[in-house]
Amino acid sequence: MASADGGLGAASAGKPAKAASRLGAELNRNKYLYLLALPGLIFFLLFKYVPMWGIVISFQNFSPYKGLLNSEWVGLSHFADFFAHPDFWLLFRNTMAINLMSLFLFFPLPIALSLLLNEVRSVAYKRIVQSVVYMPHFLSWVVIAGLTFLLFAKGEGLVNKLLEAAGLERVGILTNPNGFWLMLTAQTIWKEAGWGTILFLAAIAGTDPQLYEAARMDGAGRLRQMWHVTLPAIRTVIVILLILRLGQMMDVGFEQVFLMYNGAVSEVAEVFDTYVYRVGIQQGQFSFSTAVGLFKSVVGLALVVLSNRLAKRFGEDGIY
Repeated sequence: MASADGGLGAASAGKPAKAASRLGAELNRNKYLYLLALPGLIFFLLFKYVPMWGIVISFQNFSPYKGLLNSEWVGLSHFADFFAHPDFWLLFRNTMAINLMSLFLFFPLPIALSLLLNEVRSVAYKRIVQSVVYMPHFLSWVVIAGLTFLLFAKGEGLVNKLLEAAGLERVGILTNPNGFWLMLTAQTIWKEAGWGTILFLAAIAGTDPQLYEAARMDGAGRLRQMWHVTLPAIRTVIVILLILRLGQMMDVGFEQVFLMYNGAVSEVAEVFDTYVYRVGIQQGQFSFSTAVGLFKSVVGLALVVLSNRLAKRFGEDGIY
């Protein structure tokens, strides 16, 4: 029995050694690839994972003087206060409305633009168009907000000056709450639609040319080739990006909304991101605002998991 137990112990002790040996061999074989990935890993470790320790203050009455370890624990009281707060449903409505408009109006545009660019036969013209539609991505939201004010401000905006010159009344576009969500979506489309084509064009470029040849031999025109060859070729990319987009349904983008925010549109412009800034930074309610941020993250994670499971049920690969 002693020898048998000793043999089992030696075998169990040898498994971690073999695993460590295999890991060492893998690291040595692909050391340059891991070295290339090291800066990205360090970035995510320092700026994504280490700060996650701070979510504990959402369960405390955090005091900067007492620190994380000595602040009073209050459990889920901040979450209960937030859900019972009269602003909760206002924030939820505004955030979801802006994101749904972006999902239905913005998300399909890079796909359509990619399909159209793929049909351009002149390489020079295609590159010029790509460069033009890419450029707005590199402008900051500050610049885009400034351009929006120059165009649509009621006093000195170009559009209102043209309306006045035509004998029409000036229109308060930037102070109209009924058009605020659409204005944000239009800004996002102008800034990001061209940049969003990169992944789709890369997926289209990897399509087997023989599929197009076979479609042409079967009498398919360019529209049918687009529908039966190009779209199925990028379907996996579309599904993955859609899942990731659904995970951001609680995020609007603080900078864009904050720059376009004014008192006249506050009822439709206040979202979770601006609320966290106003309550957490301006009013110093660190624990409460952290609870709001954690709520957003949990909802986003749940949406990713559910949409990924739904995608797999329909036969797609998903993101994991």
